[in-house]
Amino acid sequence: MGGSSIDDDWELTSSSNEVRTVVLVGRTGNGKSATGNTILGRKAFKSRASSSAVSTSCELKTTELNNGQIVNVIDTPGLFDLSAGSEFVGKEIVKCIDLAKDGIHAVIVVFSVRTRFTEEEETALRSLQTLFGSKIVDYMIVVFTGGDELEENDETLEDYLGRECPEPLKEILVLCENRCVLFDNKTKDEGKRFGQVQQLLSFVNMVLSRNGGRPYTDELFTQLKKGAMELHNQQREVDSLKGYSKGEILEFKKQMQQTYDEQLKRITEMVESKLREATMRLEEQLAEEQAARLKAEENAMLAQMRSDDEIRKLREHLEKAHEELRKRGGGGCAIL
Repeated sequence: MGGSSIDDDWELTSSSNEVRTVVLVGRTGNGKSATGNTILGRKAFKSRASSSAVSTSCELKTTELNNGQIVNVIDTPGLFDLSAGSEFVGKEIVKCIDLAKDGIHAVIVVFSVRTRFTEEEETALRSLQTLFGSKIVDYMIVVFTGGDELEENDETLEDYLGRECPEPLKEILVLCENRCVLFDNKTKDEGKRFGQVQQLLSFVNMVLSRNGGRPYTDELFTQLKKGAMELHNQQREVDSLKGYSKGEILEFKKQMQQTYDEQLKRITEMVESKLREATMRLEEQLAEEQAARLKAEENAMLAQMRSDDEIRKLREHLEKAHEELRKRGGGGCAIL
């Protein structure tokens, strides 16, 4: 993230009740960018049906609602696509925090009713919890895209979850206290779009209220904001210096920016390292869980085979006993 510029926005605090910052996360192809556009009410993020990420880096777009509320929407590329590598994901996480500045009011996890919930999504969600702490789930809201498809089939979101909800997804919904919204990002009905967004924002306000009015922040936010504010203040001091040439002042600023970029690099490397460790642990855990499931299935199969064998032996024993009785009965008739 070399060359990041610092502006006066860092001096804003979260005391403004009219500002909401939401972060969109989810697997590529689930409709994150389209969901962001629906929230913003305009085509701000590039969006198309694709198995590869359309957005290549975190982006922030802003809208002002009719009631004057400011909503910042951060679109993230492939934070759930762990195949992209921990280096890329780590850099994007740091950039996302950099963009969020004073904290995240809600993490919007985007799933699609058109695709099945995958093990990769489960791993990515667990990684985010490991990286940001269990508190992050208190800020999570789930959006299911593809509302138009359910509508065509005369289905509700409840109908869909009743037939297409694997156990890991159920656990996520429980953690989120069932804060979930169905989005139709293709609708041309402005009233329908407005209703979807209002339902989502009501959940955002609920999340904020339940967390004491405080957005999500952690040590990473603190470190980034502290470094940014120090650089900003130093640059102001340099601007007020007397007796130095324009070239010398530019050199001072260049050195300060370099120091800040080095700090960003250290933070990014720390995030990458934590992410690698979390991913490795989760992969090992998933492998152990899978091995345990296979072992349980094997034991169940062996038990079934033993049961079948015992039933077969019992049937043979009964047939043999029946045959002996028949022979005895037949012999008696002959004597008589």
